[in-house]
Amino acid sequence: MDNKTYFAVYTLMEPRGSKSYRHIYFTCFLALYAFILVMNIWLSVVSVLDRALHEPMYIFLCNLCINYIYGATGFYPKFLHDLILDSYVIPSFMCGLQAFVIYSSAMCECTTLTVMAFDRHVAICQPLDYHSKLTKNTCAILLVFCWTVPFICMFIGVVLSNRLAVCKYHIDKLYCDNWSIVKLSCESVVINNLMALIVSLFYICLTVLIIVSYIKLIVACKSSLENRRKFWQTCVPHLFSLINCSFTVFFDAMCNRYGSSDVPENVYVVFALLMLIFPPLFNPLVYVLKLKEVRKRSLKTCVNII
Repeated sequence: MDNKTYFAVYTLMEPRGSKSYRHIYFTCFLALYAFILVMNIWLSVVSVLDRALHEPMYIFLCNLCINYIYGATGFYPKFLHDLILDSYVIPSFMCGLQAFVIYSSAMCECTTLTVMAFDRHVAICQPLDYHSKLTKNTCAILLVFCWTVPFICMFIGVVLSNRLAVCKYHIDKLYCDNWSIVKLSCESVVINNLMALIVSLFYICLTVLIIVSYIKLIVACKSSLENRRKFWQTCVPHLFSLINCSFTVFFDAMCNRYGSSDVPENVYVVFALLMLIFPPLFNPLVYVLKLKEVRKRSLKTCVNII
């Protein structure tokens, strides 16, 4: 008898102690989601309303904040819904959509950080050519790149995984991801693995490109006090975002490689959630605290509203 099938509904991992503490979990994650939304929406609105921030660097920062809102919305509403109803199930089509949103957001963060590294490289190493190179058209093309590449990669990945018949229906995670769906399959996943390898290599190359760019910036800043000041003020937040993004994606990859049976469940859950908590929560805070212009304009807008 052939037990291959296409499940209409998957079950998700249930947090330990959810029966007793689900209302506490709900309150904490609701507060976390609200803070992420408020912080990122506020920065986006300030960037749009204040003409002084209509510069490429701040446009890309606004794009990063919008991406964090997009990615967080792919996880928190569904997880809060599960907690309040104490029901951890998800329709297969919603599972694919959630995987698409969460991981296209993670990819968009990397492409945006790549664009921001290019922006800082031109600003510090070629300041006289900055406005001729980073024109409105160039910025528009770079923004399209930030979103189009992740969308194409994830669309292909989700389509390839949805074509598979599966033998199991339980996803060992609090949310859906493409690799977890693929692991449920009882068919050959060679094409899926090849696609994952190509995408991974592409984003590893982008990360290496960012690192090389910042190494060149550090070398260029040695001989100039003004460049060192500019680097410290504008590039350090980008480096923090890159480190934050890289580590959280690494931990997520470890969660995909090792299930909750291989590591303590609490550790597994924390690692799986890092990508959805740290970047959208702390990166905007760092930009507000470190970028003087953003901090000043944010306070000014706040005072004007009050």
